[in-house]
Amino acid sequence: MKIIQEPSLEQWIALTRRGTVPMQTLEPLVREVFNTIRDLGDEAVRRYTRQFDSADLNDLVVSREEMEKASSEVPLELKEAIKLAQENIIAFHTAQKPTGIEVETKPGVRCWQTFQPIEKVGIYIPGGTAPLFSTILMLAVPATIAGCSEIIMCTPPGKDGTIDPVMLYTAQLCGVTSVLKIGGIQAIGALTFGTETVPAVSKIFGPGNQYVTAAKNLATQFGIAIDMPAGPSELMVVADETADPDFVAADLLSQAEHGPDSQVILLTPSPDWIPKVMQSLSAQLKSLPRAEIAERALENSRVICLKDPKQLVDFMNDYAPEHLIINTADNSVYTREVKNAGSVFVGPYTPESAGDYASGTNHTLPTNGYARQFSGVTVGAFMKSTTFQEIDPEGLMHIGKAIEIMAASERLEGHKNAVSLRLEKLRQGEK
Repeated sequence: MKIIQEPSLEQWIALTRRGTVPMQTLEPLVREVFNTIRDLGDEAVRRYTRQFDSADLNDLVVSREEMEKASSEVPLELKEAIKLAQENIIAFHTAQKPTGIEVETKPGVRCWQTFQPIEKVGIYIPGGTAPLFSTILMLAVPATIAGCSEIIMCTPPGKDGTIDPVMLYTAQLCGVTSVLKIGGIQAIGALTFGTETVPAVSKIFGPGNQYVTAAKNLATQFGIAIDMPAGPSELMVVADETADPDFVAADLLSQAEHGPDSQVILLTPSPDWIPKVMQSLSAQLKSLPRAEIAERALENSRVICLKDPKQLVDFMNDYAPEHLIINTADNSVYTREVKNAGSVFVGPYTPESAGDYASGTNHTLPTNGYARQFSGVTVGAFMKSTTFQEIDPEGLMHIGKAIEIMAASERLEGHKNAVSLRLEKLRQGEK
C-alpha cells in the first residue's frame, strides 16, 4: 500500500479514483454479447459459457435432483450458521418493509400510496474464486419479504458444470424459484432479453466484476431496472492511534482478498502509528490462502494521513466508500459527519465481515463512489409504489381554481377544461 502524507486538495481527485476500467472500454464486448443472446438465445448463452467460464453445459437450469442432493452435502455446522444469519437478515429487513400512507391534503381530497412487489426479479450471485452464498441471503431474503413471485438466480458454474452445494442449499432456504448455471455478461444479457430457458425479468440485482457492472448498465438501455452500479468491492477504515493495529490490518485484508480489482483505504490522522499497521498487515498477509489476490489489490490501495479533522471528514465523504469502518478514540466525531457511505461499521468490535454475513444489514452496496447517490439493497428495492387520489365535490371546490390557474399558465387548456367542466356542473347543481 502506498502511504501518502497530507495530500493537497489537488491530489484528492486522483486519490478518490478507483482502479476500474472505464465503462466505454468494456461496452463493445458487452453489447456484442447482448446482441448475440437476443438473436440466438440459449445457443449464445452456452457458447459464451464455454468461452468465458470453460464450462460445456447441456442444461442451463439446475435440476430438482441437483438441488435435493446439495442439501445433504452441506455440513450441519454451516447450515446452522446460515440459518442464524438468515434470522438476523429477516429481522432487520422485515422492519424496513414500506407500508402505505393516507393523507387528506384538503377536506375532500384524499391521497394514498400502496406498495406492490416487483413480480419477476433476477439476482446475480458472483462465483469464480469463491462461492458467495452470503449474497443469496442478502438478495433472496428481501425479495421474499417483498413478495416477489419469481426470483431467478444466475451464478457461474465451475468448469465441470456444477454449482457449489452450499449455493444451492442457500437458494432453496431463501425461496429462490429457479437457479441457472450462467455467469458474467451472458447472465445479465439472458435476464434482460429472456431465452428459451431463462425468463426475462423486470429488475436485476447483485454485485459482480467490472464486466457484470457494465452489463447491468447496458441492460437499463433495454428497459430493465437495476439495483445500483455494484462493481469490485472496496473498504475505507478511519482509525487513529487508539485502534488496535492488528484489527485494522485484518479489516483491510478482509476486503483486499475479494479480488485483485478491490481497493482498501486507511484514512488516519496518526502518522506515527501507520508503521504498526503496515507491520501487522505484512505478517497477516503471509497466512492468507488468498494472499496473491490480496497483494494485487493492495497495489491499488492507499494509506492516507490527514491531521486536520475537517479535511479528514471531507476526504471520507469525497471517497464515498462502499464499506466504512470507524475505529477511533471518539467515533461519534466521524459517525455524525457521514454523508456518503454504503454501510458503516462503528467501533473496534464491528468488523465489516459482520455485515457481510450475519449482523442483519445488507451487503449489496454501491461502489466506485456511487454511494453519493445510491443506497444499498433494501426490501423497498424489490417493490414499487402506486399513488391514488379520490376527490369529492367539496374537495374539487377547494383545489379546482388553483388547477385552472396553473393549467392556463402552462397553456394547457385541455387540463384546465377537465376541471372547469366539473366545477361548472357542480355550480349548476347548487342552483
